[in-house]
Amino acid sequence: MVLFNKPYGVLSQFTDADGHPGLAHHLSLPGFRAAGRLDRDSEGLLVLTDSGPLQARITEPRFRTLKTYWVQVEGSPDLTLWHKTLHLKDGPAKFVTVSPLTDPPVWPRTPPIRVRKAIPDSWVAVSIDEGRNRQIRRMTAALGHPTLRLIRIQSGAFELNDLQPGEHRAVELPASYQQLAAPSKTTSMPRPRPKRGDTRRGRS
Repeated sequence: MVLFNKPYGVLSQFTDADGHPGLAHHLSLPGFRAAGRLDRDSEGLLVLTDSGPLQARITEPRFRTLKTYWVQVEGSPDLTLWHKTLHLKDGPAKFVTVSPLTDPPVWPRTPPIRVRKAIPDSWVAVSIDEGRNRQIRRMTAALGHPTLRLIRIQSGAFELNDLQPGEHRAVELPASYQQLAAPSKTTSMPRPRPKRGDTRRGRS
């Protein structure tokens, strides 16, 4: 497994598209794919693997992998409202956890966020166990606080920690994932011995 801090503006795929750079500008990992995507304008933890079963374990909705984000929003939100179920166009949604953040240790973004002198901004740590398209941005907008910046810091058992934008590191698999990554074993069946006097040959 490889953990990567995806910078703003980079796609969650190795190829470029629509004039936007892909992961190949930062990584050379033949056979690896992202286990869970980030929008082009989102930043932070991207987990990469060359194992199909592991990718499915992290990304398939039925496994409800918990993902944590630091989100910078416009205004000063009343976080008691953030614990309620929201009704989006594609169905209900609810944060699993919500907590305020004060001066989180984030890196400067290029380009910087838009700043409005008359409107303050706030940081909030949230987690979800879904992965719908632009879900957190739509949730904060529904709460009246548009997202200015979104950074994923954890996905399941994997954490961003001190990785800086564009940096990556290889990590060992947690014990709960090791069986998924193990190569499948096939049992060879012994060929039956022909009976005495049987001169027939099998087809190839």
